Amino acid sequence: MCGICGIAFSTRSRRRVDAPELVRMRDTMTHRGPDDYGIFDQGRVGLAHRRLSIIDVAGGHQPMQDDGGSLHIVYNGEIYNHPDLRASLERRGHRYRTRCDTETILHLYQEDGADAVRRLRGMFAFAIWDSRREELFLARDHVGVKPLYYVHTDDGSLYFASEIKALLAARATAPQLNYDVLPDYLANHAPSGAATLFEDVRRLLPGHTLRWRDGAVEIQQYWDLSFARAPHATRTDRDVIADFGDRFSEAVRLQLMSDVPLGVFLSGGIDSASIVAVMSRLVQAPIKTFSVAFAEREANELAYARTVAAACRTDHHEVVVSPEEFFDALPTLVWHEDEPLAHPSSVALYFVAMLASQHVKVVLTGEGSDELLAGYGRYAKTLFNVRWGTRYHRMLPAGLRRAARRAVEQLPVGALARRKLERTFVCLPPDLASIYFDNFAVFPRGMHAGLLTPAARERIGTPDPYRVMSDYLKRTDGCTLLDRLLYVDTKTYLHELLMKQDQMSMAASLESRVPFLDHHLVEFAAGLPERLKLRGFTTKRILRERMKGVLPPSSLARPKMGFPVPVGSWFRGAWRGMVTDLVLGERARERDIFDPGMVRRLVDEHLLGRADHTERLWSLVNVELWLRRFVDGEEDVRIGHPRYSAALR
Repeated sequence: MCGICGIAFSTRSRRRVDAPELVRMRDTMTHRGPDDYGIFDQGRVGLAHRRLSIIDVAGGHQPMQDDGGSLHIVYNGEIYNHPDLRASLERRGHRYRTRCDTETILHLYQEDGADAVRRLRGMFAFAIWDSRREELFLARDHVGVKPLYYVHTDDGSLYFASEIKALLAARATAPQLNYDVLPDYLANHAPSGAATLFEDVRRLLPGHTLRWRDGAVEIQQYWDLSFARAPHATRTDRDVIADFGDRFSEAVRLQLMSDVPLGVFLSGGIDSASIVAVMSRLVQAPIKTFSVAFAEREANELAYARTVAAACRTDHHEVVVSPEEFFDALPTLVWHEDEPLAHPSSVALYFVAMLASQHVKVVLTGEGSDELLAGYGRYAKTLFNVRWGTRYHRMLPAGLRRAARRAVEQLPVGALARRKLERTFVCLPPDLASIYFDNFAVFPRGMHAGLLTPAARERIGTPDPYRVMSDYLKRTDGCTLLDRLLYVDTKTYLHELLMKQDQMSMAASLESRVPFLDHHLVEFAAGLPERLKLRGFTTKRILRERMKGVLPPSSLARPKMGFPVPVGSWFRGAWRGMVTDLVLGERARERDIFDPGMVRRLVDEHLLGRADHTERLWSLVNVELWLRRFVDGEEDVRIGHPRYSAALR
């Protein structure tokens, strides 16, 4: 796990690499690689690296070059099939100088060029400068576990880095809000495609490569997710479940590759518990497990984690985060994430990563299982709404449908029945934009006109916050509605979760690995019949069936809960002044982005308990913190403590 960055100047720019510029980029990411660092500078091209040493601690210095000195690589990640690839390459005459997987990528590139990425099994983002061809090649892993951002300037020059802040340190672009993706962020927690909230900063999408040659950029996709079901068509469910278990165990085994201690983030849910159970059978010493919670009862699930830890006899560690610690860390974590924190659970993840970093250098996590195996409750709800909503709108006259909707609207505001019915086909048209995208959005489309000021709406034009996701819906070969939704979420929502996982763990100089997202396992899961993913309202059925008799019954029966963070109650309590100042203070109003009247209504309704606007207020708070840190350039952003009220103005 490392931080990589680099610069390639086109001949039109008439510039040469400035070593201090590369050093600024590199050392902005010291947290990603505190163990080692290096620079390669060849006139118009420069590469820099920060290393967290995991494999071949002594011999893996980067940038690394091939024997002939024409290929130079900076690389972030782990190649889990490195031992097999190395043996194959050595049989074909390649000679190794180190034990690290970085050298394997170089040898593969010597043989296969850009096609080398197709043989890699792992998480990776790397750049290779080929001085003979004067060509820079960038690649990102299949599902996007490792980040890679870039700026391609008007003169053809290319800047790239593991984190956006490194690009800003090189002054590749000025930090400005990208209004084009603001509706996407407001609806979907984060931008869904290649664009970021920074103007001109883009990310190389998962499963893609980028080739740069004297100012010209070519981007190609080398991998995509297919839902063809032929492999499982003639097999019994029992055989498929057993096969899944073997493949999952293999993914866990491969990701135990390390020369340093490993552990597991353990929430007590079925995903992380399954990893612990499998891992405990593969290693002799007790596994180190790490859990995080809050003191509030509704946000403390440590009992579930303790049950699994006891059953698997792990060396278990816990941390409980106070609201003061949570909010004190928030500005720093916005800086680490580069964009507004999409989820409050990012803060909890940082604290458990800090705990783990005191004991290990690598952790395995359960991220990705929900997108593979339909773990979110919204899938079952959407299938129900589409199925019955189509019939409802076809069979019931419009007048009766309007009467039913009015009856729901006459129920008391905040009543449970009203909240539930408002999100069903009774009140929503049965199209996916309404039933799925709007229904689970932070700010659905109908709120954008009132939320954004006229000046902001003018800069945005006619927004479609679901454009990227709609494009993915059209692109997939998934035949069922469930598979189409899983494809969209794998390409969009999962990407944001992986960035959270990477950036919060790397803030603690800790490598995180995701066995569920081994791309061989991802491909296998995509071909599963729907009944083995979602059956009625039972999610992840194949994983639950495989883990029967392995995990405690409480872990198998526990429904998907997400990671509870009591932000909503904190916003209503001692921290209400902080919220008001950040989203309604003078600085926020002067930006002329969000309508103060609309924001005031959201704040008042939440404070009075008339509605739960936790996600919306969290989004607005984080936008303001992000603007202060990056656009305003305020390096020491402070949000104060409960008694503070107007100091932010």
